[in-house]
Amino acid sequence: MRRTFIILAIVIVLAGIGVGVYFYFFAGAASVAVAPSGTTSLPTAGQTTTSSTGTTPTTTTSSSNTPTTVSARLVQISKGPVVPGEVVVNIPAPNASSSPEVSVHYIERQSGNVFSYSVRAKKITRTSNRTVPGIQSASWLPDASVAFVRYLSGTDAETINTYALPANGSSGFFLPKNLSDISVSSTNILTLTSGVNGSAASLERTDGTRPSTVFTTPLSALRISFAGKSRYLAFTKPTATLPGNAFLVDSAGRFSRIAGPLSGLVALPSSSGKWVLISYTLNNAMQLELVNTDTSSILPLPVATIADKCAWAADDSAIYCGIPIDPPATAVYPDDWYQGAVTLSDRIWKIDVAGRYAQLVLDFENETENSLDAKALALDAAGTVLVFMNKNDSSLWSYSL
Repeated sequence: MRRTFIILAIVIVLAGIGVGVYFYFFAGAASVAVAPSGTTSLPTAGQTTTSSTGTTPTTTTSSSNTPTTVSARLVQISKGPVVPGEVVVNIPAPNASSSPEVSVHYIERQSGNVFSYSVRAKKITRTSNRTVPGIQSASWLPDASVAFVRYLSGTDAETINTYALPANGSSGFFLPKNLSDISVSSTNILTLTSGVNGSAASLERTDGTRPSTVFTTPLSALRISFAGKSRYLAFTKPTATLPGNAFLVDSAGRFSRIAGPLSGLVALPSSSGKWVLISYTLNNAMQLELVNTDTSSILPLPVATIADKCAWAADDSAIYCGIPIDPPATAVYPDDWYQGAVTLSDRIWKIDVAGRYAQLVLDFENETENSLDAKALALDAAGTVLVFMNKNDSSLWSYSL
């Protein structure tokens, strides 16, 4: 009997370690000012994945994913679960008489298959049936040709794999094991490795070639992203229990602090890098501010949320966010939200950067009679379509702006 208890205790401890590793690497009420009127094993590192048929898949229409039109502007693309991280692409019209198209590219979590949703035609097409189950996050090239997917493997889920998964079903390639973060632009991949002695960021081409170190730091728990040309954003992994800092890093690897120390700090740069949206907690209440990186000025915003529930417009003019309605006062933000200990009920708001006012875009509950906990927001470059996941069930939605 005692031996049974010992074995059970070991199993519980190992499960707890696995959960902790997952959240560490993959995690990632305000007043409102209204706008003026107007099923196979995981692939192993060093090997490419194979399709379920053993051949290069052909493009097929999906029968398992059928979009549901809720209203003229709101569509449930997939009931999910889908992988956090999607990309929205503008497709030029073939001739002047045709209307341009917008396509949404995403990955099904259970299989790792890649799908494309045509917004105008409201049609879903499977573009790759390569089997990569267990994907936790995806970072796409802007043209939707490749998704850099991340998943855990090993007996105790101790290894983080990053795989370049082509959307057309062809063979991809692995990046180095145990990357702690990754950010993708149209021409480069920014990766981060961390250890007890600090972190090092590397830049390489989107095909995985010509890696070079762009900065090193004694900080060992960071998140990174591009912040315009030849500049990067680095900030300490968010937790309410420790003050965090956000830094801009130039091409020479020099750090310049732009925010902090602040509890629960999360930072989200605009496309040009001129602005950084930051969220943090003060007296356990969420706060949201804008940092102008040219002037170092900090501008308060009239709504509050976690910056990971937001997305920038391509021209830096606006930010779209899931803004919680009466978030539970007893929760610890952002930790409890990342870990799934608290569920938020959101509306989608648009924040105008120039005027710093907020305008209601979507009252999800009013249209669907279901609550929305928004995450993984994305927009097309033209700013015509907003895509988001509902954290409650990992479903995927599009809204025409």
